[in-house]
Amino acid sequence: MSTLITNIGELLTQDREQTVLKDAAVVFEGERISWIGAASDAPAADERVDAGGRAGLPGWVDSHTHLVFAGDRTAEFEARMAGEAYAAGGIAVTTNATRAASDYDLTRLLLGRVAEANAGGTTYLETKTGYGLDVGHEARSARIAAGVVDEVTYLGAHLVPAGVDPEDYVRLVCGPMLDAVRPFVTWADVFCERGAFTAEQSREILRTCRDSGLGLRVHGNQLGHGEGVQLAVEFGAASVDHVNHLTGADLDALAGTWSGWDPGSGSGVRGTVATCLPACDLSTRQPLAPGRELLDAGVEIALASNCNPGTSYTTSMAYCVTTAVLQMRLSVHEAVRAATFGGALALHRETGADDDGLRAVGSLAVGHRADLQLLNAPAATHLAYRPGVPLTHAVWKQGARIV
Repeated sequence: MSTLITNIGELLTQDREQTVLKDAAVVFEGERISWIGAASDAPAADERVDAGGRAGLPGWVDSHTHLVFAGDRTAEFEARMAGEAYAAGGIAVTTNATRAASDYDLTRLLLGRVAEANAGGTTYLETKTGYGLDVGHEARSARIAAGVVDEVTYLGAHLVPAGVDPEDYVRLVCGPMLDAVRPFVTWADVFCERGAFTAEQSREILRTCRDSGLGLRVHGNQLGHGEGVQLAVEFGAASVDHVNHLTGADLDALAGTWSGWDPGSGSGVRGTVATCLPACDLSTRQPLAPGRELLDAGVEIALASNCNPGTSYTTSMAYCVTTAVLQMRLSVHEAVRAATFGGALALHRETGADDDGLRAVGSLAVGHRADLQLLNAPAATHLAYRPGVPLTHAVWKQGARIV
């Protein structure tokens, strides 16, 4: 089954050349993109969709979420808005509610959040464990997530549960808990922050998870200057996420990881992506991550929602893009790229085509996965020009229309 989407007023491909096409068309063949070009040159297809001059871009790639949870933390949010500072300990509230929920309810809640994200143009999702915090509940979260989302990250190292010795808990994270989640996860993460895990504890967790074959990510430098960024660089992590408080040395270290990578060809060694989470920054009243400075230093960045019940209860990647433009000083095209190609880069999914079966996401090119969204606007600039307006008109994921 082939589908021609034609009369696209502006098409942001986010390919290696960051091509922007006017009066464009795209052809899907099954789950893959088989043709891109001028609408006037488009081949015939089994189905024809007229975009009506609307803007097209890749589906959002949300590379940092915490979607497997029950309960809410409205009271905590209200207190924070009244002036209380954010602290990592609120995670325990969600842990209690998540442990008490049934498999059915956790799955139902997760499916609802994914559907909400899809409706806003997100077509590729990562999510983490981290609200179970014991062997059985972490394994359950990983299993449920693996049946619904695209990528699952092990975050047993989210917080040390109350009443548990920190060193005993690190041994649990590195031993029985890791063994229990391993069949369901691709990545491991650690919250290296005051109130969570120290640099030495984080180093032990990262080393053990790397040796088990998992890719690495780090929550770092959210609440203040710390060692998260340097740890991520030390271990060659795919991303370090939050990055609100960076020193010059942190910027230099991140930029150095990209010195051997050619963004035009994609050749060379990937560096560590700096994932900015602007919705979380606003909710916690932290300084916004320095996206402009990171880009200017040569660091590849991603934008992600960080959807979670405590600090960023949104699945809207469009909101993150809007915030990045209006408050982080990114251009619209830079923000869109960070929310599509940048997220794919953070998940090591920016490459791949028919030869390996893992088609690239986050960009539009022949052979890549057929994930595309149309905006109810003639240009992507309207994402920031008309903030808060729901602009998603249509969404295709793996060649199938889902919105």
